[in-house]
Amino acid sequence: MSRTVLQVNALRKEFSGVEVLRGVDLQVEAGETVAILGSSGSGKSTLLRCINCLEVPSGGSVWLDGEIMGYQLEGNGTLRRLTERRIAAQRRRVGMVFQSFNLFPHWTVLKNISDGPQSVLGLSRSDAERRAMALLSRVGLKDRAGAYPRQLSGGQQQRVAIARALALEPTLLLFDEPTSALDPENVGEVTDVMSSLAGDGATMLVVTHELGFARAAADRVVFMDGGVILEQGSPTEVLDHAREQRTQDFVRRSVA
Repeated sequence: MSRTVLQVNALRKEFSGVEVLRGVDLQVEAGETVAILGSSGSGKSTLLRCINCLEVPSGGSVWLDGEIMGYQLEGNGTLRRLTERRIAAQRRRVGMVFQSFNLFPHWTVLKNISDGPQSVLGLSRSDAERRAMALLSRVGLKDRAGAYPRQLSGGQQQRVAIARALALEPTLLLFDEPTSALDPENVGEVTDVMSSLAGDGATMLVVTHELGFARAAADRVVFMDGGVILEQGSPTEVLDHAREQRTQDFVRRSVA
């Protein structure tokens, strides 16, 4: 029996009267990797930010493992916005990897990864560092624990960012164009780590322009356009046999 980890219902988001998300419905099952494709401005990143409570939706709802994100459902059916402290507690269950690596430049790689488990989960320093070293080994950077971010390549920094997201053992991993800031030679080392996570059964929602990753690692591909999901299906269905002209045009431009 599959378990629904993420349920997005009729999600809407406006900025200054401009509707960026126009009623998005999306469901992600445990262990599923979903790749989200679409042109700039289609609403992909805004969708992730609403899921992670970094943006407040204008309408609709986001549910993680049966719990509504950002709100409490009252007995009369109304929603009450949670305090920032309670929202932060919910957000711990969602690991997010951004385009820019967002590592603390004055901390070593080891401290960048181990600080969260100590401050958020209450692990001892030794336990947190042991977890961090295991994750560094998983992303192929065990020998760089004492390095500072400035001493790493972009691909290495992004792999550290992935390890940091994993350190809190999140229910769901979100990736927002994780390779867009990388030189071409660094892209593969990051997508290889992501593919390994997908193979290990991590539940992931990945905004990407890397069609090779989407084809090889995703269970499902979602194509967004104009703030809506235009179509979705298996990688073969969407990338090779898209029904919508907009999807066909996007794929053709992306592989040209």
